[in-house]
Amino acid sequence: MNTNVDLKQLVDCIGDAIVVVDAHEKIVLWNPAATRIFGYSEEEALGSTLDLIVPERQRHRHNEGCRKSMETGITRYGASLLKVPALHKNGSMLSIAFTVGMLFDEHQKVNGIVAVIRDETERYAQERVLKQRISDLENSHS
Repeated sequence: MNTNVDLKQLVDCIGDAIVVVDAHEKIVLWNPAATRIFGYSEEEALGSTLDLIVPERQRHRHNEGCRKSMETGITRYGASLLKVPALHKNGSMLSIAFTVGMLFDEHQKVNGIVAVIRDETERYAQERVLKQRISDLENSHS
């Protein structure tokens, strides 16, 4: 692809978090949206693992899946939108939606995984309120 797009500017200006981990599962890219969503500065995040934002009860499953993807070069999620809880620096829980992609070097060996992440916390909260209102209305007419 021949483009004049400044990739750093693109990564920095986009509203969704872009997080890349290397083959050792260390964060190597953390854009400003990731800082806004999760509360960690780029300096705090770089070199850390995703345990920074993965809630403790999901870590084992997440780490196993990440390791398997690194070994095989395949993610079972493809272009699927994943919806999971996440952890903010202040300890609060977030609801996020994200897609993942595998990154390869020139020899087709996995050298990282990229996630594009959106904070859905507010939307999920509004959805829960609406579902509760519908339930209350249905129950009041029974």
